[in-house]
Amino acid sequence: MDFSEKLLTLRKANDLTQEQLAEKLDVSRQSISKWESGQATPELEKIVAMSTVFNVTTDYLLKSSEIDDLSVKTEMLERQQQMMLGREQKQRQVFSCIMYSIAVYLVFFAVCFVEHFFFFEFEVMGGQEILFAEFLIASAIVIFICVKKLGKR
Repeated sequence: MDFSEKLLTLRKANDLTQEQLAEKLDVSRQSISKWESGQATPELEKIVAMSTVFNVTTDYLLKSSEIDDLSVKTEMLERQQQMMLGREQKQRQVFSCIMYSIAVYLVFFAVCFVEHFFFFEFEVMGGQEILFAEFLIASAIVIFICVKKLGKR
């Protein structure tokens, strides 16, 4: 892997745009583009700055080595895997929140059913207000559960 390929790989591995890297190195985005395409080579001071930004040696940037290439690619894959695991965990949390919400509302409907069919005075005692209060309680429980589930990290 030559310098231009290493620069592109390192920039992407560190999740930087050409613009962001250009700001860190105090150069234009076009300079980064030319370096990555192999049309130009940076000055020595910029190579030293890049080694600091990417936390690699200048030897790694300038010399070709398969071991270094593999370690950078391994690091990239590990970061991608961590991101995928994070997304998967978040999806599980959301699914869990939805299932708990369904369960709470099913209990709410069961209570409404029992009240309606077993307590005939329910309609006389202001049933709509009681129904609304129970719905608010069920909604508060759902919100509490979702905040707890989705708030975990």
